[in-house]
Amino acid sequence: MRTISSKDNKIFRLCQQLSQKKYRDKLGLYLIEGENLLEEAVKNGAEIKTVLARPDYGGCFFGTEDKVFSLDDNLFRQLAQTETSQGIIAIVAKPEISPARFLDEGGGGNFVVLDRLQDPGNIGTILRTADAAGYSLAIVLKGTADVFSSKVVRAATGSLFRMPVVFMDSVDELMEFTRAAGKKLVATCFDTDRYYYDENLKENIALIIGNEGNGISRELIEGSDLKIKIPMHGNIESLNASVAAGILMYEAVRPQ
Repeated sequence: MRTISSKDNKIFRLCQQLSQKKYRDKLGLYLIEGENLLEEAVKNGAEIKTVLARPDYGGCFFGTEDKVFSLDDNLFRQLAQTETSQGIIAIVAKPEISPARFLDEGGGGNFVVLDRLQDPGNIGTILRTADAAGYSLAIVLKGTADVFSSKVVRAATGSLFRMPVVFMDSVDELMEFTRAAGKKLVATCFDTDRYYYDENLKENIALIIGNEGNGISRELIEGSDLKIKIPMHGNIESLNASVAAGILMYEAVRPQ
């Protein structure tokens, strides 16, 4: 197995760069860590560029042996994003899909729209839940934290390899896209008498999940086709974003 032992090695330096969003965006690459994520990446056809293994790694490479380098233990610790790393890191190419291409390929199913969410755990959990509930696309609006950061990737537990993600800069772009796809924009807000179970959320919707502190933008609420709310008792004003998303997305699989 080829060995990397110098901090000046170009692959090691590339991995250091990929800890920053600007390089992930520029290079179209990101990092995954752990045997389970590597297995999911291979199983779902992700483009794996390089695999770095700690010298004591004794797990499986899932057919990527020709891309594996042994990385000095001290250097590996500098790259690892988890306290108890499993000893394997991979460089993966971001999947390339545009809104136009998604529509050309069918554009079916429900969409989830991330409106300026910031918490990586929430973002990853929402992507994972959308995947489990059979949603077909995640739309990431400008101002949302990077979905390819290490914390989001871990929280999504492999769903990023299955769930197509497209990025949009404006509400106008989102509304034009969802109309072309035949989806109803669904917003949660207080300014409505309709509860989520009063509406059909099973199909052909684009469900908006808003920022943790400020909720969905006023522009999006005003431009939505459906406004709904989740009933809450006592003095609770809102739910965690990923919890609310789970309740609403699972309407898609609830029996009639």
